[in-house]
Amino acid sequence: MTRRLSRRRYVVGTGAALTTGALAGCSGGGDGSGGDGGGDGSAGEPADDVPGEIDDYLTENEARLYEGTIADYTGQDEVVVDVGAGEVGFAFDPAAIRIDAGTTVVWEWTGEGGAHNVTSAEGSASDFDSGDAVDEEGTTFEQTFEEAGIQLYYCTPHQTNGMHGAIEIVE
Repeated sequence: MTRRLSRRRYVVGTGAALTTGALAGCSGGGDGSGGDGGGDGSAGEPADDVPGEIDDYLTENEARLYEGTIADYTGQDEVVVDVGAGEVGFAFDPAAIRIDAGTTVVWEWTGEGGAHNVTSAEGSASDFDSGDAVDEEGTTFEQTFEEAGIQLYYCTPHQTNGMHGAIEIVE
């Protein structure tokens, strides 16, 4: 899985090099097209245009590995999300993804952080549940999302530890 450069790491890494001139393109005056959300179109490229419902859900639940961006996987038939990511294994990686309708998401267990599952949150576009929590590395659960919408989910045993994720499904 390709690792992404987060917005926070970018800002810290560029520090003093980030000048007023570099920000001029963000101050408006564009054609209103919205662009591609930042990024070069590569699969998994982080984008800053996170839907409010996703940002609110992940922020309010203090989702681990969520840094205010969404990984753009539009154009992909299948996307893998690690289950049991991060320092203590209580995260989904990436925490937020954007996919096309018809894309299959495969959650793959890392074997870290104990037993996990994947369960849709109330009010999501569809209902799903991977079943009992398991801790075996290489375990997978997949779901194909056929219709546009917002999908919010969590790990039941580690919900209070910030193990939350979200998907934006676009047409």
